[in-house]
Amino acid sequence: MSRPPFELAGIIKKFGRQFTEKQRPNAYQQRILNALSVCRTSALGGHKEACDCCGQIRISYNSCRNRHCPKCQSSKQAAWVEDLLETTLPVKHYHIVFTVPHQLNTVCMQDSQWFYGRLFASVWETLRQVGYTRFGLETGAVCVLHTWGQNLSFHPHIHCLVPAAGESVSGALKTIGSSGKFLYPVKQISLVFRGKLMETIEKQLKKRGLKEKYRPLLNAAWDKPWSVHCEPSLGKAEQVIKYLGQYTHRVAMTNQRIVGVDDNTVTFMHKDYADGAKQKPVTLNGVEFLRRFCQHILPHRFVKIRRYGIYSSRARAIRKKQNPKMEVSLKPKETIQERLLRLTGFDVYLCPFCRQGTMHRIEELPRARSPSGFYAMNTALKL
Repeated sequence: MSRPPFELAGIIKKFGRQFTEKQRPNAYQQRILNALSVCRTSALGGHKEACDCCGQIRISYNSCRNRHCPKCQSSKQAAWVEDLLETTLPVKHYHIVFTVPHQLNTVCMQDSQWFYGRLFASVWETLRQVGYTRFGLETGAVCVLHTWGQNLSFHPHIHCLVPAAGESVSGALKTIGSSGKFLYPVKQISLVFRGKLMETIEKQLKKRGLKEKYRPLLNAAWDKPWSVHCEPSLGKAEQVIKYLGQYTHRVAMTNQRIVGVDDNTVTFMHKDYADGAKQKPVTLNGVEFLRRFCQHILPHRFVKIRRYGIYSSRARAIRKKQNPKMEVSLKPKETIQERLLRLTGFDVYLCPFCRQGTMHRIEELPRARSPSGFYAMNTALKL
């Protein structure tokens, strides 16, 4: 695979010092930027490999494994899709997206961890309530949090994978929504979602003595029509899950989207959905680019993919206990490299020079201690 000409790591190294001086990011954000800047470099150490066919030597450096890194997510995404497919019910699935108006962005910035948590809770409470109201069943969902728009703007929203099935009080699974294209009425779930989220936001602001301060924003949010986007079922569960898989481990900015970096600016491509999703360039000042990127760094250890209802771990454990033969995997145990080859077709051991031999590890490389490595970046990003 060819390496992109411009990378997020290079942008962090180029504009990191200016960014910290002007924007004063917190210590956690600095730590994330530092990890991304040294991913797959000598700063993290690695190993040396030799081909058993042509004898060529390759040096492979360790990755940072950070969930915000554009280099470390593709294999995780493929594995997540396969794991979810193994535990998915054989019914139709629907893709539902819950968004919030931009007036609430300022409220979110006050305490993003609390806001995202309540956003998840409001989404599930809405789906659960409407499921009971319309079908009298406990439904389920797999929910994924996203916080960005295509131009790196702040746009919190949650993608949901919702099965056309529910569990009755007796514990029996029943199919729902088989007669229509959409699982739930858009207007109904939009109103319920707005009411639940706004109620909990107002209670929290009142508790903190900030309700009057944010009264104009709250009123604007109440007046604005909220949009919950519901798509027709794509048919088989595999199709919907693979579609949702595009969103699970996506990061705010991929290296492939970056098309230009100069002494002052960064240019990247984005889809303009207001103009038929056409690809258009966006140019930002380097410091502004990093400021926008840092808006999408999730709180420490925050869980961005959550399962609810009949897809929760508890419900799955109960079904497995009732039916021990359920979800028994007959696949042989695989290493991470073997699984990556099977899912993506990429063989990490194949020699990139002769394309015939196998690379074998011959030497471990320690972390670099030079001024150009990890510790230099720590100094550059220090407040």
